[in-house]
Amino acid sequence: MKKSITHLCLLLLSLSLLVACSKHEDKNKEKKLDPLEIIITPDIQKQIKTEVVRHQDIGETLMIPGRLETQNRRLAKIGSPITGRVSDLYVSLGDVVKKGQVLARINSIELTQTQLTLIKSSQLIGLKTKAVERAKLLFEADVISKAEMLRIENELEAVRADYRASRDQLLVLGMSEKAVEKLETSGQINSFGDVISLFDGIIISRAINVGKIVNPQDNLFDVADLSKLWAVANIPEQQASFIQKDEIVSIEIPALDNKQIEAKIVFEDSIVDPQTRTVMVRAELDNLGLLFKPDMLTSMYIRSKKISKLAIPVSSVVRENDRKYVLVQNTPKTFRLREVELGTRDGNLFSIISGLSEGETVVTDGAFHLNSERKKKELE
Repeated sequence: MKKSITHLCLLLLSLSLLVACSKHEDKNKEKKLDPLEIIITPDIQKQIKTEVVRHQDIGETLMIPGRLETQNRRLAKIGSPITGRVSDLYVSLGDVVKKGQVLARINSIELTQTQLTLIKSSQLIGLKTKAVERAKLLFEADVISKAEMLRIENELEAVRADYRASRDQLLVLGMSEKAVEKLETSGQINSFGDVISLFDGIIISRAINVGKIVNPQDNLFDVADLSKLWAVANIPEQQASFIQKDEIVSIEIPALDNKQIEAKIVFEDSIVDPQTRTVMVRAELDNLGLLFKPDMLTSMYIRSKKISKLAIPVSSVVRENDRKYVLVQNTPKTFRLREVELGTRDGNLFSIISGLSEGETVVTDGAFHLNSERKKKELE
């Protein structure tokens, strides 16, 4: 009997130990069921702050791709005023030039012929003037008729008209007033005409070489003043109201290590492009060091009007493995890590696309510290 009781006691004790072990394992399992959750202690409670998720006024920053352009009023397309052959070339691509500087020299038969016409007209004026003086004397002496005198006077006016036309033509062909006066005085013909820069700038295009035949309609050089450039972007018509003339925007240039500079909107197109459904805007930026180059790609960042969106402070966000998380309160003593999708940032706020609902409570200050404590508990 005693042996039976002893065996029964041992059996009951074994069962008790098995139940205890089972409960211990169940507790361990419960602890490991949710590694994303943490129970806060009074000490941790003092180190964190929480905030209820709510709608707040937040602005959106638009990123519009664009490019740098030379300003139209700072770009000169320079051609030859005369038809002829290039005899000398004085500049190359990238050269800095001054207003009035000679860029090339053209040998022109047209220029020679017009100068010759001017010299002949000038000489004929002298001869015809004397002929008119003699005709007046003969008319007064009743030697010639009035009609004959008028014919001689008309010949003088025709020569004078040829002179004025050839003089004006020489000015059009690029000769200066001083050069024309020198031609009239000396009678020496110069068949070479100069191609001259219209203002200070840089040679950004050259389309001639020595020996090439050129015409007035040919574009020989592009001279640009690059001290100021335009950043041009095409804004979708739905977002065109976000921007106004004289507004300051941020321009990012990927080719220069994403260098960002501020620029002022100086032009907003008054029409929508029917093909792209966009509105073109230009922002002016200084380029005194010539660091920026025309046709560089840019990103224009434009801030929109503030609207009400679900938002949280930037300090609420915990980043792990290129993902964004927040610690959301489950109970008064527990918080759980939850992945969220963030929208735009406006100052100290992130808009929420998904992952949170209005009215939930998240950790704002101390989120990083609390997440570190959670990871320690998970390792234990």
